Amino acid sequence: MAAVQFDPNAPAFVRQFINLAHPKLGAAGLFATDEFFAPLSRMLNPEPAQFIPGKYDDHGKWMDGWETRRKRSNGHDWAIVQLGLPGVIHGVDIDTSHFTGNYPPAASIDACRCEGTPDDSTVWQEILPSTNLQGNSHHYLAVASREAWTHLRLNIYPDGGVARLRVYGEPACDWAGRDRSALYDLVAAENGGRPVAWNDAHFGAPHNLLMPGRGENMGDGWETRRRREPGNDWCIIALGHPGVIEQIEVDTCHFKGNYPDRCSIQAGYITGGTESSLITQSMFWPVLLPEQKLSMDAQHYFSSEIAKLGPVTHVRLNIIPDGGVSRLRLHGKLAVR
Repeated sequence: MAAVQFDPNAPAFVRQFINLAHPKLGAAGLFATDEFFAPLSRMLNPEPAQFIPGKYDDHGKWMDGWETRRKRSNGHDWAIVQLGLPGVIHGVDIDTSHFTGNYPPAASIDACRCEGTPDDSTVWQEILPSTNLQGNSHHYLAVASREAWTHLRLNIYPDGGVARLRVYGEPACDWAGRDRSALYDLVAAENGGRPVAWNDAHFGAPHNLLMPGRGENMGDGWETRRRREPGNDWCIIALGHPGVIEQIEVDTCHFKGNYPDRCSIQAGYITGGTESSLITQSMFWPVLLPEQKLSMDAQHYFSSEIAKLGPVTHVRLNIIPDGGVSRLRLHGKLAVR
């Protein structure tokens, strides 16, 4: 099993926020001016880009990304991407991995907010000005706009290939008018839940815990390395909205010889401070779910075991001593902010 490769040079927004252009959230490539060498859909693949020596197709060298033909006229190529969730974008990664003599020299990004598919009447706003690109490189670029967007237009100048586009941001959830007697999964990515800190993610990223559906395989979950010292592993998650938790699901789907022996959950209602300060605070949060025995490849449901703590904003999932969890669901009622 391959370890998760976190780029040590990546800025904080890569770890803090989810990829709004993830296909599991519903993101899709809607249009490209050209897809001669490689289709737009490959650019949104959540897996790292690959290079396969000697692999060719009818159009030439097979490349893992979106690649246009060499432009022999004025203008530039561009593509429209629908985000999986409307959201506030904090940064992007324009990844040209494995594109060396065929990457675009520059790129820019425009954004819009619309209900349907963008058309000729759509008003676009530039959120990333033209920026020089390098071959076979990640380009981590901060976005200053704090508006919520639904679609992006990636412009490449004048042509070439982009391996991956990652769009890191916060889903824009409109909680106004929601039924306060209903239960919502308050840590679901689509409801604005997000991991804010964790002690280890060697084999699987914590963001997977909050994604829609059940895990596709063992790599589609949060998994830590084998612990060789006392203690346990943990992950702190911010709820999308303060709420009172009434039902909990811990799913170890696909984790068989490496599921945690037990788990527990602590919770707190936090105002002020920083995400770094949460790590110390979380050790002293009251227990929401006492230690529970887990089993392999199974959905575990808890309700009567949940302590009545009232509204909470953050939880700390403790896995004892280590291992992998595919999904965490915290169903609760909305609390007044």
